[in-house]
Amino acid sequence: MTTTNTLRIGTRTSPLSLAQTDEVLAQLRAAAPDLRIEVVPMITEGDRNKIAPLLSMERGMFVKALEVALLSKEVDLAVHSAKDLPSELPDGLTIGAITKREDPRDVIVNKWGLPLEELPEGARIGTSSPRRIAQLKAVRRDISFIPIRGNVGTRLEKAQGSDYDGVVLAAAGIIRLGRQDEISQYLPPELCVPDVGQGTLALEIRATDEKTRSLVAGADHRQSSLAVRAERAFLKAIGGGCTVPVAAYAVIENDEIVMSAMVSTPNGSQILKRNDRFGINSPELAGETIAKILLSSGADTILGVGVS
Repeated sequence: MTTTNTLRIGTRTSPLSLAQTDEVLAQLRAAAPDLRIEVVPMITEGDRNKIAPLLSMERGMFVKALEVALLSKEVDLAVHSAKDLPSELPDGLTIGAITKREDPRDVIVNKWGLPLEELPEGARIGTSSPRRIAQLKAVRRDISFIPIRGNVGTRLEKAQGSDYDGVVLAAAGIIRLGRQDEISQYLPPELCVPDVGQGTLALEIRATDEKTRSLVAGADHRQSSLAVRAERAFLKAIGGGCTVPVAAYAVIENDEIVMSAMVSTPNGSQILKRNDRFGINSPELAGETIAKILLSSGADTILGVGVS
């Protein structure tokens, strides 16, 4: 049970999760130097099950234990990679803040240090992301994409081993671990649309906890928050998850939300992409609108769902 004078922060135990939590801690302590903070590391279902392929796991497998702890008041705040959060949160929980976005792009790390277009034919690239596989197969059908598990450090080591020639990862995680020198190529968003929320951290709190909401308010980055709200609205409207190749990425330009979205067949043979501009005051409407446009343009057939 939490005490009234201590803010307890739940986090996963991986090196990246702890680094992300440290990033949040720095912001909270800068805003409230006298605040007493306790970090509570936790092992989630996704961390515990190291055998099951990531493709078999739903979005949210890496956050559920933290959400249970929030609801039971064991912690006051949970720090997540925003891309790990499902489109709908459990009743009683909400996102209190979205941090400033780190580089949202995907990257390739490989033993030759080559960009995607120069990789040898048949190169073995590790990734368990349907989104990445579909978009990269559309460019290089000869490459073999092999499932991979492990934290960022483990995957980077595997990229130099005998079973893989390289890996595809999020730039943000590598940068937060200080290993960006190992990146072979940053993939432009127009080639590989990033995952919803990629590069941002979501600070999840209890919806009725106004004290914690006030404490984390200073960590909220307005432009990143608006962008992620639009992206998450797209994810909810399109009905996609970890097992479906969908993606959305938004940026704020002046007073507009500039948004890219993608839906694809798993093998990348059919990809629908859309780019639009929307008013800044309705980020959820922007995400919902671009989802409806894609669904009416054939994404409903690709996803095997009907347009409501």
